[in-house]
Amino acid sequence: MQGPAAALDCAETLLRLDRFDAIIDVRSPGEFAEDHIPGAVNCPVLDDAERVEIGTLHKQISAFAARRRGAALVAANIARHLQSPAFERPREWRPLVYCWRGGQRSGAMNHVLGRIGWHSAQLAGGYRAYRRAVLDALETLPLRFSFRVVCGTTGSGKSRLLRHLRTCGAQVLDLEELARHRGSVLGDLPAAPQPSQKWFESQLWAALRALDTERPVFVESESRKIGALRVPDALIGHMRAAPCVLLELPLAERVRLLREEYLHFEQDVAALGTQLDCLAALHGRERVGQWKKLAAQSRWNAMVQRLLVEHYDPAYLRSIGRNFAQVGQARRVTAERADESEYARLAQELAAAPG
Repeated sequence: MQGPAAALDCAETLLRLDRFDAIIDVRSPGEFAEDHIPGAVNCPVLDDAERVEIGTLHKQISAFAARRRGAALVAANIARHLQSPAFERPREWRPLVYCWRGGQRSGAMNHVLGRIGWHSAQLAGGYRAYRRAVLDALETLPLRFSFRVVCGTTGSGKSRLLRHLRTCGAQVLDLEELARHRGSVLGDLPAAPQPSQKWFESQLWAALRALDTERPVFVESESRKIGALRVPDALIGHMRAAPCVLLELPLAERVRLLREEYLHFEQDVAALGTQLDCLAALHGRERVGQWKKLAAQSRWNAMVQRLLVEHYDPAYLRSIGRNFAQVGQARRVTAERADESEYARLAQELAAAPG
């Protein structure tokens, strides 16, 4: 029976996460939901209520009382985990265990796993050290890549083009996919709330680590914020200095594409009206009222076209040249129709282009 291994340095361990068969986060479900190492599974040794109970005991009674009660709860929870199918593993299994600071919770789990005979390891510094490493990496890692920024007016199909570029084997960083948001006032996805800022950054860190710095990376021309989430300064700054690809699509086809992608608003006119009210400060209640009236009358083509011409296109023209330095020298690519086959064709051309 082997003993538990010494805690591993966080920075070195994060460089070689693939040497572990599993990453086990023993923090409470609430802590895990806010953020965790991508790919980790949650095996809490204290659930949210138990964690509160121990904290209350520590404050109101004593540290000794809290440790005694905590030990009983941790032991019972570890025993429950060990009897689950997730722990039916061979002797060679190599899990990495962490908690908030690499302390008592992960130490207890790591000790038991090591005593059983598995090659268990504990992450020194725990989640807190991991979080510092992510923030440090997001200040430098984006600068190692050569980005190709896909620009274009709202409804031109930038996200569709990115999806087809990925299918073609090109490298893609889809920030809206990570943020679960389409990046505009109407960009909330139905039944898909945005992640926390921390989890967005963890996913971004993992996505960048998976890319090859020797090959270009296609990314959409985003604002500093995607919905409620902020894009890290180093990334947005490097993107804005990068070469651009300008995607064009006829207005009528842009209307068709947007109606396809925002069909949920046609099914919930009240929700659309609530979002449109957010634009009253820019356009006045009279104009917003006109848009809402068209929606209430199900005159969707007219409503979407007016929204593009009166709001989205002027906003795009005001911001794109100011924020993306090379858009004036952008390579122009044109889709004649808002069909998947058109974006597949353009993606193949761009993926095959030198550089």
